[in-house]
Parts: sequence; structure tokens; C-alpha cells
Amino acid sequence: MLIGVNVPNFGPGTSPAVLRDWARTVEGLGFDLLMMSDHVVVTPDVAEQYPAPFYEPFTALSWLAGVTERITLGTTVLIAPYRHPLLVARMAANLAELSGDRFVLGVGVGWARAEFAALGVPFHRRGKLTDDLITTVREAWRDEGYRAGHIPIWVGGHSDGGLRRAVRLGDAWHPLRQTPAGWRESLARLKNLAAAEECPVPALAPRIVLRLTDRPLDDRRLGEGTVEQITADLEGLRADGVHAVVLDPFVGDPDETRHPDVAWHALAAVRKEFR
Repeated sequence: MLIGVNVPNFGPGTSPAVLRDWARTVEGLGFDLLMMSDHVVVTPDVAEQYPAPFYEPFTALSWLAGVTERITLGTTVLIAPYRHPLLVARMAANLAELSGDRFVLGVGVGWARAEFAALGVPFHRRGKLTDDLITTVREAWRDEGYRAGHIPIWVGGHSDGGLRRAVRLGDAWHPLRQTPAGWRESLARLKNLAAAEECPVPALAPRIVLRLTDRPLDDRRLGEGTVEQITADLEGLRADGVHAVVLDPFVGDPDETRHPDVAWHALAAVRKEFR
């Protein structure tokens, strides 16, 4: 099972130097993936959770491809309706080639209504636009001029629409920040939908919280609690046949970005106990 990290590409403590340190730290600790989230316009609804500066993921990951050697890079998740599908196809193909085929394209439908409005994208059509993007991108990559090779597409979301999209169009299902019970329920729905669609179950690639505590937690999400609890979560996911897990050390306070060493300590502690 691959283990990755969602690196904060936003917030008051984030800068090119900090992103470089994140990349070298994550790769140096032996993680398999380095992923980044996506927003284009930092509207008030976005800024409340992910304040500026916000580094655009294709740009930032292309730069980090030059300061890393082994680790796979990816988006968790690119908001599909924000960009023309052929632009995404070109940028993803270029990034995959420039990094030596070290790229995963994670996509999702998005949630920030004000950001959709600022970009002139109809919020109510975001599901259809995401489906169209995935289909168009795959068609474009068949053109030898893109030199895309095989770029995996991970599809986010745990609504019925998101699960169906992952089954029909994705290489992997990429849900975000679930509880243990939520994971089990969503996984069961995914398998049922795959059976109904007469499609194979896609690979499993959840993104989970990483919040390390000194004492055990009862009511928690996957990845929260003591090292022992987090390790048990990872063992359980591996037993479920999960292909990759992305650890998300951003708990929710933008000031965390000023102290990345706290997240690095938690990542090192988990990596030491789980291989």
C-alpha cells in the first residue's frame, strides 16, 4: 500500500522555500506521494478555510518535480469544472513527462459557490462538467502529440454521484476525511454501485486526516488519535485492499502553516511505526 502526504499549498506560512522544504522532507521520510489541493480564486468562502497565498497546483508541482527525484506528485483534488478539459489534458501530460511519469490526476466537482461564480462556471452543472472533463482528457491523451503515457485519474467524492463517477470513469476512488464508520458505509455503497453498473470496483485511494494526540480518541475520523490508533487505521485500510492512502496533516487552523515542523514530526512518527 502506498502512503502519501497532502502538502499545504496555501496559508500565511507557505512560500516557495517552505514548499521546497515540504517536498524534501516528505520524500526524505520515504513517502510515496506528494499531493496538493486546488483553488483558483480565493473568494471569502475559500479564504475561511484556505487563505492566500494559494499556489496553483500544476505550477507548484511542476516546480517541485525539479527538486524531487522519486516521489509521485498529484492533485487532491483538481476542481474539474474550473478549467477547459484540453488545457487540463495538456498540463497534466506535460507535468507527467517533465517529472518522469510521476503524476496522478485527482479530480473532484468542487464546493465553493462564490468561486464558481467568480469564474463564471455554473455551480449546478459541476457534476456533468466533471464527467465531461474526465472523458475528454482521456480522449485527448490517446493523441500521440500529448505524450501522456498512462496517467491515473483518481475521482473524489462519496455521494452516490461521486461513487458512480469513480466506478464509470476513474482508475481509483479518492474520498476525503472520513470516519471509520463513514468509510465502511461508503465502501459498501461503492461495491454495490459497481455491481449494479457491471463494472469492476476501482482502486481505493482515500485521503485521511493526520492528527496525532497523546491520548486515545473515541469519536474520531480515520487518522486521528495516538500513533497506535493511526497505525491501526492504516492496517485496517490495507486489509480492505486499499491501493494508496494520502495523509492530510492540515487540521484546519491556517496558522498551522507557519509551523510545518509540527506536521513533519507527526509524519515521521507514523512513518516510523508503519511501513
